[in-house]
Amino acid sequence: MPELPEVETVRIGLNKNTLGWEIEGGEVLLARAIAYPENSAAFIESLVGCAFQEWHRRGKYLVANLSHGARLGVHLRMTGSLLWCDRDSTVGKHTRVRLFVKEKGSKHKKGAKPKELRFDDQRTFGKIWGIPSSEPTESIITGLQKLGLEPFDPNFTPEHLQNKLSRSGRPIKTVLLDQEIVAGIGNIYADESLFLSKIHPQQPANSLNFAQVQALQQSIIRALSDGIAKGGTTFSSFQDIAGIKGNYIDTAWVFRRTGQPCHVCGTAITRIKLGGRSTHFCSQCQV
Repeated sequence: MPELPEVETVRIGLNKNTLGWEIEGGEVLLARAIAYPENSAAFIESLVGCAFQEWHRRGKYLVANLSHGARLGVHLRMTGSLLWCDRDSTVGKHTRVRLFVKEKGSKHKKGAKPKELRFDDQRTFGKIWGIPSSEPTESIITGLQKLGLEPFDPNFTPEHLQNKLSRSGRPIKTVLLDQEIVAGIGNIYADESLFLSKIHPQQPANSLNFAQVQALQQSIIRALSDGIAKGGTTFSSFQDIAGIKGNYIDTAWVFRRTGQPCHVCGTAITRIKLGGRSTHFCSQCQV
């Protein structure tokens, strides 16, 4: 599923392209893609006349501030994509929601094609929320309430991370996937962070010493930063708003490199199942 770097890549693209565009209508092609309000017609109606002002990311969630105090929330889940495209472009079989937009306060340039923001989702686990100005965002998108700190938050220090890890004897890989511990990390960047910090994924979280935690905190930031710089990771369906795939996978340290030589020591990368998730590591570098 898209993780912090993929969602951040989408956020950056949305802020470059959609700001100032006003929603003038839309179409819901799959009703269950709308998490709030329950009625699809009410969802579209609540957004008409609202212009995109700024997109924010919280963990793996996207939230757009709209004019008139409304907000639009999106969680891509496993296979969701937001696409900024011409309105007359072919609607794919996985398109679930279409939002038709116009340039706010001005007429379309002569010859310019009408645009739309399109939500595609093959597996149909993604969700969209229309949040009225009268309601706090977290009261509607309740998953936001328990998220841990962002890895790029100044308060995400080694001391903070050690305090969180000290409370759990679960394998460190499993703990890193817990969004209440740190927001935004998933399977890809947990594997990459643990490799960079030379920590075995099965080591109990509360057994890490401070030096290891310090290395892990720095490696988390490095892995996520590298992922953002590469436009995210695409190994199945992820794409940015222009439909371009991320290429972090081409330079990954261990993720999806089972049997290939470690970039550091040459040992074949190992893959195991841990907490039901595929986990990749170097048995020589991560002890």
